[in-house]
Amino acid sequence: MTDLETTNCPLCGAGGGVPVYGGAGFAPYGLVGCPACGLQYLSPRLTEPAMAAHYASDRYFQGGTQGYDDYAEQEPALRATFRRFLQALAQRGRTGGALLEIGCGYGYLLDEARPHFSRRAGTDFSPAAVQAAARRADAVHQGGADAVPAAERFDCIVATHVIEHVYRPHDFVRRLLQHLKPGGSLVLAAPDAGSFWRRGMGRRWPSFKLPEHVLYFDRRTLGRLMAECGLAELAPVPYPHAFPLPLVASKLGLRLPRALQGINLWLPATTVAMIGVKPHA
Repeated sequence: MTDLETTNCPLCGAGGGVPVYGGAGFAPYGLVGCPACGLQYLSPRLTEPAMAAHYASDRYFQGGTQGYDDYAEQEPALRATFRRFLQALAQRGRTGGALLEIGCGYGYLLDEARPHFSRRAGTDFSPAAVQAAARRADAVHQGGADAVPAAERFDCIVATHVIEHVYRPHDFVRRLLQHLKPGGSLVLAAPDAGSFWRRGMGRRWPSFKLPEHVLYFDRRTLGRLMAECGLAELAPVPYPHAFPLPLVASKLGLRLPRALQGINLWLPATTVAMIGVKPHA
């Protein structure tokens, strides 16, 4: 397969990743653990240009080979999740002013953020997602952080379930910091590779989403990334997550009637979220 590559640890650069999972359910990819810093990451993995083509496809949010089971059907659960997450930020005094969301999807978080921020902007690679999110925000740009106008600065930048897709995580965070005001907050959230779900489910863990999830963070490795990029006052943020009952059942190999789609389950400890502050010069 010509679109495959192997890599050293994307967090610390060390080689010699120790195989964790491969074979059935993973081939042609492999999960390895870094012996130096403990990050788990995909190697072999799909090359970044090949993966970028999937993100730009509108099918990414519509149940394609990669991407989400129908994203729009998860809207009630996603909105409930984002409301609680935003409330947690508000309780910590981290709302107000201008918000930027990287990887905003259809804009559900940006819409729920109306009571908390005076201006809301986002980015996404999918043209259909950008079109949908633009109805729910002040500005939405197609692409990643590079798509944001160079002069724009924000009081808070959020990237939920994005960093696990990133091939060069330090470059990604530093690019975001260029758009963050001094004293502003950056929040990163990812599937928690240190959770009891990951340990208990082994290779059946649903967040082994291949080939798009290339990095697997826990609190320690996510905090290390943010600290190495110069963020201060690092702290965990609660991220309770609601999931549609039929989606949870499908991950367990069960099928439930679509009539149960409106029932959400709140599952603890699925996501690790960290907040950091950009120091004043």
